[in-house]
Amino acid sequence: MVKMIVLIVGLLLIGFIIWWFFGKHKIDTTTAAVQHNQQTINIEVKGGYSPERVVLKKGVPAVLNFNRKDSSSCLDRVVFPDFGINQELPQNQPQTVKIDTSKPGTYQWACGMDMFHGELIIK
Repeated sequence: MVKMIVLIVGLLLIGFIIWWFFGKHKIDTTTAAVQHNQQTINIEVKGGYSPERVVLKKGVPAVLNFNRKDSSSCLDRVVFPDFGINQELPQNQPQTVKIDTSKPGTYQWACGMDMFHGELIIK
């Protein structure tokens, strides 16, 4: 009987791990509104990024305001490799990152350890 319970729990854990790493998860997406010829998006950093996907309009200056609430050292930096940005994110202090929107495309950002990711779409 104990072997059966261990087998069932093990199979459930394997199923959960497969779902967690390979399953389709809803991604929080926000499209920036243009006001006074500028786009601004607020991103909360707490166990990841929210929103995780940001859509910006090409050619309009953009600012991403990161507010890190998480004490994890993994999330203490945000890196945009395509823009050459590696910005420190002090805890509980809004940090502004300016984005060049002159080239349309899909760009990635990540934490300093490359464990948490976000996506930037310029169109």
